Amino acid sequence: MPQRWRIHPHDQALVAAIEKSVGASPVVAQLLAARGVHNADDARIFLEAKLTGLRDPELLPGVTEAAARIDQAVRAERRIVIYGDYDCDGMTAAAILVSCLREIGANVGSFTPNRLEDGYGLNDRALEELAKRGASLVITVDCGIASVAEAATARRLGLELIITDHHQYGPELPDAAVLVHPALPGSDYPFPGLCGAGVAFKLAWAICQQASQAKKVNDKLREFLLGAIALAAVGTVADVVPLIDENRILVRHGLHSLSSRPNIGLTALMKVVELDKKPALTSDDIGFRLAPRLNAAGRFGQAALGVELLTTRSAERAEALAEYIHDLNRQRDSLEQSILLQASKQIKEEFDAENDRAFVLAGRDWHSGVIGIVAGRLAEKYHRPVVLLSLDKLGQKAASGSARAGGRLNLHDALEACSTYLVTHGGHAAAAGLSLEEANIDAFRAEFCEHVAGILTSADMGGELAIDAEAPLAQFNLPTVDQIEQQLAPFGQGNRRPLFCTRGVELAETPRRMGGGDRHLQAKFRQHGQTMRAVAFGKGDWADELAECNGPIDIAFHPVINDFRGRRVEMHLVDWRPSE
Repeated sequence: MPQRWRIHPHDQALVAAIEKSVGASPVVAQLLAARGVHNADDARIFLEAKLTGLRDPELLPGVTEAAARIDQAVRAERRIVIYGDYDCDGMTAAAILVSCLREIGANVGSFTPNRLEDGYGLNDRALEELAKRGASLVITVDCGIASVAEAATARRLGLELIITDHHQYGPELPDAAVLVHPALPGSDYPFPGLCGAGVAFKLAWAICQQASQAKKVNDKLREFLLGAIALAAVGTVADVVPLIDENRILVRHGLHSLSSRPNIGLTALMKVVELDKKPALTSDDIGFRLAPRLNAAGRFGQAALGVELLTTRSAERAEALAEYIHDLNRQRDSLEQSILLQASKQIKEEFDAENDRAFVLAGRDWHSGVIGIVAGRLAEKYHRPVVLLSLDKLGQKAASGSARAGGRLNLHDALEACSTYLVTHGGHAAAAGLSLEEANIDAFRAEFCEHVAGILTSADMGGELAIDAEAPLAQFNLPTVDQIEQQLAPFGQGNRRPLFCTRGVELAETPRRMGGGDRHLQAKFRQHGQTMRAVAFGKGDWADELAECNGPIDIAFHPVINDFRGRRVEMHLVDWRPSE
C-alpha cells in the first residue's frame, strides 16, 4: 500500500525571521521551521549546541547522593560492580562508569547479563553470585528502575544498590539506596530524554567533581570526560532517543571526540569497520557501523565481551575482540536474512498482505536475539504490527517472541488486551517482547489480529512520509548540502535527516540491483538537465518496478554527500510514485 506524502507547509514569514535573526541560509531556516524551531533563541541554541549547554549533573535526580556514596565506597576500598544491560546503550553506559572508577583508583568490575540465559535487567541469581564473590556496592546502568523484587533481594543480601536508568518505572519504585533517573516522580529535571549512557555520563561527571573536590574537575579527569563523551554518543544514537536538547549536544561533541580521542577499544572497532581514516564521523557511522556490531554481541549472549572491548587497556586484546565482534555481526546478518526470507514466505502464503491488519509469524528455532530486527523490518515494510515467534527445536519450551508496531498501534496496550494466552509480555508502544506456549499460538494469533483489526483502519495501513519541502534537483549543490550537514547534524530520532521531494523526474539509465544478495537499488534520475545518482538500501525489488514505469515519476529522498573517490551530492531514495 503506497505511503501518504505530507509536505510541511511553507511559512514564508517565519522562515524569513529565522533567516534574519541567526544568519541562516534560506534552506536551513526552512528546515529549522519544519522542526518546530520558531524563535531566534531556540534557533541559536539548536545551531550552536555548545558543550556548556549540558546541565550541571547535580540537577539530575539522585546524582549528588549517588556520587557521595560511590566516593565513600572507593575510599573504603569496597568492591564495586557495574551491572549493565546487554544492548549497546547498556554496554557504553557500563564502560563509562567502569572507566571512570578506574581513573580514581576504585576496586571495580562489571557484570553484564546474558540475553539468552539471564534475560533483561536485574535478576536474583546474578545478585546472589555477586554477593558470594565479595561485591559490596552494585550500580546498575540502563536497567533496574522496575526491579522491585530484585532490589529487595539486594537488600537481603547486604548489597548497597544504586540504580541508574531511564526506562519507564512501574507503580512502585524499587527500594534501593539511591535512584538516579531523569524522570523520577516529583522531579523537575528539564530533559527526561537521556538514555542509559547519558545518565551514566552525568553520574561520571559528578563522581569526577567529587574526586576533584570542586565543580571544575582536575585536568586528568577532564580529559577522561572528554573521551567518555564518545561512549555517551554511541549509546545515545544506538538507543534511538531523540537527538534534541542534551542528547544533541552529547552526540555532536561525542562524534568529535570519537574522531580525536577514541579509547583503545573504539579505535580497534573503527579500524575493523573502516572508519579509522574518515576525517569526520556522523551519527550514521554510529547507527549503521559501530552500534550494530556491539548489539550483535548482545544478541548472541556475548555482551560482556562488548564491555570488555570498550574498557580494555590492551591494544592487542582490543583488536582480537573487535575482530570477533565483527564476525558475530556477519553471523547476525546471515541469520537475519534467513529468517526474513522465511517470514516473508509465510506472509505471502498464509496472509492477505494487502488487507490483514497484523501478522503473527512463527518459525522453528528462529534465533531469539535476531527476530526483533526482522519484525522491525517487516513492520516498516508493511506499515502494520508484526509479531515473530521463535519455536524451540523439540517443541518443549514456551515460544519467545518480539513484536514491532509499524505504525499507530500501541503494542503494550494491545498485548495487555490479548494476554489470555501469554506467559509473559512487556515493552512499550513501539516494541515489545512476549512468550507463550506453542499450543496457544493459533489462538493468540486469532485474538491479536482481531484486536488490531478493531483499532486500525485501512487508512492507518499505508504509512506517512513527513516531507520537509519540495525542491528541484538543481537546488542540491555541494555548498547547500554541506551547509545542511554542518548546521543541522547530527541526525537521528527527533532530528531526522531532511527529507525532500521533487516531481516529474525521469530515469537517466536502467536501474539495477547492487550489494550482497542484490538487496539494494542504484538508479540515476534526470530533471531539467540535472542528473543525480540515487541509492535505496534494502529496496532492490524497486529496480524492476521502476524499469516498468513509463513516464515521469515523483521521488522523495535525502540529499547526502558521498566522499568516496571525491565529494559529490547524491540521494538516498525513500519513496517514489508515478507523477500525477
